[in-house]
Amino acid sequence: MLDTLAAPASHELEIKHSRFIAHAAPIGNAADALSFVDAVSVADATHNCWAYRHGNEYRSSDDGEPSGTAGRPILAAIDGQGYDRVVVVVTRWYGGIKLGAGGLVRAYGGTAAECLRLAPRSPLVPMAERILQCGFEDMGIVHTLLGSAGAEKLDEQFLPEGLRLHVRLPADRLDALAIRLRDATRDRLRLSEPDRND
Repeated sequence: MLDTLAAPASHELEIKHSRFIAHAAPIGNAADALSFVDAVSVADATHNCWAYRHGNEYRSSDDGEPSGTAGRPILAAIDGQGYDRVVVVVTRWYGGIKLGAGGLVRAYGGTAAECLRLAPRSPLVPMAERILQCGFEDMGIVHTLLGSAGAEKLDEQFLPEGLRLHVRLPADRLDALAIRLRDATRDRLRLSEPDRND
């Protein structure tokens, strides 16, 4: 199970007189990631290196550091900490002592990893949507069972034949809810996937 950030986070380290600051944030898409990079990059810093992951989509930048010594270690920190839908920017102010390729990898990756390790996490829970149709006589028990399953009502319509609900709930609770609804309504409830018009 992957997490995203519950809120933006930052962390600062000094390594051999170079100052490193990591800024991390949750993202909804790649455009959010690039906007965040622009927002937190510091013009007078030596380097603003970054990486993001949003599902199977990811990018990274070494911003002038030797190839593979900054962006990829930041991305590895995102993956290593079990995050998705996250962007991390590590800004460096050069302190006069060269770190070498291995030192840069450890500095950028380590600053990003520590930032993410200390940040507040929020689980990414796969959600499922369903349409429920039931008679008026089953409304009470249906609402009770939906509440106990943590279902969110997206739409509710009263029709001549009964109630039609569009709900969203954690996908891992769907099968158990379907069984409980079937048993409680003596199989009178209809459960289906929403079509594109719902």
